[in-house]
Amino acid sequence: MKLSKAEEELMNLLWRQKKAFMKDLLEAYPEPKPATTTIATLLKRMTDKGFVAYKSLGRSREYYPLVKKKEYFSKHVNGLIKNFFNDSPGQFASFFTQETDLSKEELEDLRKLIDNEIKKR
Repeated sequence: MKLSKAEEELMNLLWRQKKAFMKDLLEAYPEPKPATTTIATLLKRMTDKGFVAYKSLGRSREYYPLVKKKEYFSKHVNGLIKNFFNDSPGQFASFFTQETDLSKEELEDLRKLIDNEIKKR
């Protein structure tokens, strides 16, 4: 199951805060802030999809993520590789390094990450 762009934005706020009341999430948004009803609708949808749960504390709800950020984005990157790069991580890496505007320093950092992964295996 995938989150919409608006849901992902809200989920990122929740991942950062780990748990939060609706007012905390609303305060974390940059200006112009969405309406409270918009946040409530997004939280309801995300709860229905199984991404978020909450604890009732009096009349308030404290929301928390059920899915880890790394797991969510890992599934989507793997789906991207499968759907757009013929299930080839090499094609993805080639595209990524050639089509993004990485500096020489960023490319060297990427090489170090790859070298470290090679040493682990």
